[in-house]
Amino acid sequence: MAKLSFNGGIHPYDGKDLSKNRPIVDIVPKGDMVYPLSQHIGAPAIPVVAKGDRVLRGQLIAEANGFVSSNIFSSVSGTVKAIEPRRVVTGDLVESIIITGDNRFEEVEYSYVDDVSTLTKEEIIERIKLAGIVGMGGAGFPTHVKLSPKDPDKIDYCIANCAECEPYLTSDYRRMVEEPEKLVEGLKIILSLFDNAKGILAVEDNKEDCIETLRQLVKDEPRILVKTLQTKYPQGSERQLIFATTKRAINSDKLPLDAGCIVNNVDTIVAIYSAVKEGKPLMERIVTVTGDCVRRPQNFRVHIGMSYADLIDEAGGLKKRPEKIVSGGPMMGFALMDTMVPTTKTASALLFFSRDEVSRSKTGACINCGLCAEVCPGRVVPTMLAKLSERGDKEGFVKLGGMECCECGCCSYICPAKRNLTQSIKSMRKEVLSDRKKK
Repeated sequence: MAKLSFNGGIHPYDGKDLSKNRPIVDIVPKGDMVYPLSQHIGAPAIPVVAKGDRVLRGQLIAEANGFVSSNIFSSVSGTVKAIEPRRVVTGDLVESIIITGDNRFEEVEYSYVDDVSTLTKEEIIERIKLAGIVGMGGAGFPTHVKLSPKDPDKIDYCIANCAECEPYLTSDYRRMVEEPEKLVEGLKIILSLFDNAKGILAVEDNKEDCIETLRQLVKDEPRILVKTLQTKYPQGSERQLIFATTKRAINSDKLPLDAGCIVNNVDTIVAIYSAVKEGKPLMERIVTVTGDCVRRPQNFRVHIGMSYADLIDEAGGLKKRPEKIVSGGPMMGFALMDTMVPTTKTASALLFFSRDEVSRSKTGACINCGLCAEVCPGRVVPTMLAKLSERGDKEGFVKLGGMECCECGCCSYICPAKRNLTQSIKSMRKEVLSDRKKK
């Protein structure tokens, strides 16, 4: 069977061998838990607790502030220590709720549903909304909003993004290996919202065991297909995934909904299952801790709010001093100055590298080799866009398709002159988007 793909892309060393065979380990949080009020796209949540309050695991501590916002829940039982600004992975100070855990993990009662088919579509959406689920692949867009299009009958495909194309990340892979039933059941719940849609489990071909397992699980499900993707970065990018699986193309002016598609990450779909079936809010997620500096690379089931520093201890500490620490994947993640920051709903990985290849490289002049254009999944010419960005030419930048860049980093990775193409383009995109919002 042909392996589905898109034009462009790269094949970096994936680093997945370090942690892919490490089963998910549950860890007990230590110390204070920090819950930033902005863990999602949209308005920050509003605290519904105060300093000194005792809370239970699974209790609402901050409620959504509008339709595009998300509830936040305590992942431990304990006492609210403070509500104050705390540093997050991006380096920003964000208003946060700090809870001192009591190590009892006393929980609220959850409203379990024996038969999900008895729920109406409105009830399913409401349970997802109340649970505070957001896109856990990194975007953080509130899931109840994504699953509430104006015309549900125009949705043709509900795609499970099982690609996990970022190097080193194996959290989704372990979910598919250890809890594939929850993934399939979660996708079936999503499909129940869209009468005309088919489900697609889109998996890269470097996960053959997952492909076989999922095919066995859906062999009697006429509305769900497993599609094999070519292993290539950024195969899991939303636009590229939609094109690979459906041959429908969208640009920066359109949403997946315009192509009749809805895309959700593996962890997000499992969280939907837990919310709708078990009544549990989003309180934990799988995080990969890996890199050549880590003594025991591992996949952890993490209580949201834990410090990244605690995850290092659980992985056996570091065997050498890292030059680079990254939150998320090496291609699109954030470089960290400090590990004393909290895990959030969108925290997928913590990486430690002994060499910072980016800072070590010397930038040279463009040699007009064309490699950046060859690998660009957005089909633009990154070197030209970077030059326009450096000149501050917004009009020219937009005219040459600068807004089609998905900021995947392929151009910077492949550039023999080691030019910071992605960074320049990303900066100009932010300026253009900011101007559009002002207008």
